[in-house]
Amino acid sequence: MKWVIFLFYLSLMAGAFFFHVLGLLNLYPLYVTAPVLFFVLFLPVYVLNRSKRSR
Repeated sequence: MKWVIFLFYLSLMAGAFFFHVLGLLNLYPLYVTAPVLFFVLFLPVYVLNRSKRSR
């Protein structure tokens, strides 16, 4: 199950990176692509930090 989640995050990051590259080529506005890339990179960090927090 962990591999499925890892592959999902990896594919989501690759898609967001490709979408951001399209923004750098001026095919999409950067104010749309940059937040998408940020949140996709932020999501695994948030999940990993939240699971290691002591309750």
